[in-house]
Amino acid sequence: MAVAASAAPGALGTLQASRARLVAACCARLGPRWRLPGSWTCPRVDSTIWARGWTPAAGGAAWQRGYSAEVKTEDELRVRYLEEENRGIVVLGINRAYAKNSLSKNLIKMLSKAVDALKSDKKVRTIIVRSEVPGIFCAGADLKERAKMSSSEVGPFVSKIRAMINEIANLPVPTIAAIDGLALGGGLELALACDIRVAASSAKMGLVETKLAIIPGGGGTQRLPRAIGMSLAKELIFSARVLDGQEAKSVGLISHVLEQNQEGDAAYRKALDLAREFLPQGPVAMRVAKLAINQGMETIPTKDRLEGLLAFKEKRTPRYKGE
Repeated sequence: MAVAASAAPGALGTLQASRARLVAACCARLGPRWRLPGSWTCPRVDSTIWARGWTPAAGGAAWQRGYSAEVKTEDELRVRYLEEENRGIVVLGINRAYAKNSLSKNLIKMLSKAVDALKSDKKVRTIIVRSEVPGIFCAGADLKERAKMSSSEVGPFVSKIRAMINEIANLPVPTIAAIDGLALGGGLELALACDIRVAASSAKMGLVETKLAIIPGGGGTQRLPRAIGMSLAKELIFSARVLDGQEAKSVGLISHVLEQNQEGDAAYRKALDLAREFLPQGPVAMRVAKLAINQGMETIPTKDRLEGLLAFKEKRTPRYKGE
């Protein structure tokens, strides 16, 4: 690895060579059963650590935490069905470290596929959306990928992001966004689609699209006002202001703020605690309660409502049909 790195040209070769020496030194101190190719492995892990986001490494004997920059596209989203006392909790872990968890075509497709499977699974009680990359929740749309698109491709791409975020918002069970790092643009819109948001105090959140001379396209213009009020939502969107965890808590954008821990997963641990608190409740009641709350926050599209408005306009008695 050191030989290959030293052969690379320019600054990149120097950086790779330094990284190789650092990895070799760390592995030597940790012992022969450890390796650090941008991720960690260890001989065994208990169910508590499994619930914090560890996955089996190649070979099956060791366990590996998914913080590697060299991630295959099929590993960009990790869906975990937790077990034992956490049974019923599902964790969606975004894992695009090299792109700051930005929303690419592939990641959007994977999220949509996962959500489609979860919405009809009666065993699922609560869903947590988190990042498996330290310091990042989601940086929004993948602008590098978007820059390569033709003008005719951009519209459908944004529509797919919006559709995926709406699918998360429409999940029938409670959803919790665990924001342990940066959540900007579409990343914050993804979090806004969740029922509950918790964040580390060091996290950064904002709808910053106006800095790019565009507007939030994933539902942020509707969901942010519902969360914090119209006037303040306009102020934040107009200014493209970024809030930290404490500021986000003070305006009502998040429900809980935690001091970040050494592992960088304080928000996820709080989300897991909340999900465990939901587990004993009646599953049907939880789904119905969510539906009732959501419909109470929005205009209910019934035929009787439309008839009432039309009757008022025509100055006549409405003819309701209970539809």
